Amino acid sequence: MTTTTDSPRAVDVAGSDEIPERGRLVVEIGNTTLGIFRFRGELRAYENVCAHQGGPACQGRIVQRVREKLDASRRSQGLVFDEDSMHVVCPWHGFEYEVATGRHPGRPDYALRSFPVEESGGRIRVTV
Repeated sequence: MTTTTDSPRAVDVAGSDEIPERGRLVVEIGNTTLGIFRFRGELRAYENVCAHQGGPACQGRIVQRVREKLDASRRSQGLVFDEDSMHVVCPWHGFEYEVATGRHPGRPDYALRSFPVEESGGRIRVTV
């Protein structure tokens, strides 16, 4: 029996202006659904499947990471939003992933499957 696999190919998915800073676009390429995010001017593409329980992770809310603010004595001063870390939250069970890495902040063994993404000539291409 012979099996064939498709070679990876770059697919034009959108114009650069379709994904603003801190924004996202969800696209289907064949049987694969991807979320493409822009954060700090960089694009990241992830399969829209939560590593926790298979939900549509890339379609969840995009939020700033919440951190605990500590004083010099390491006492809590409450919670603050971290402008330098954006997360996408799976709508099924609230499992979070850092947009820049695709990893869960507390369980780095849980991560979204990433795909190469490039931008040139005003177009965005993902290699699948």
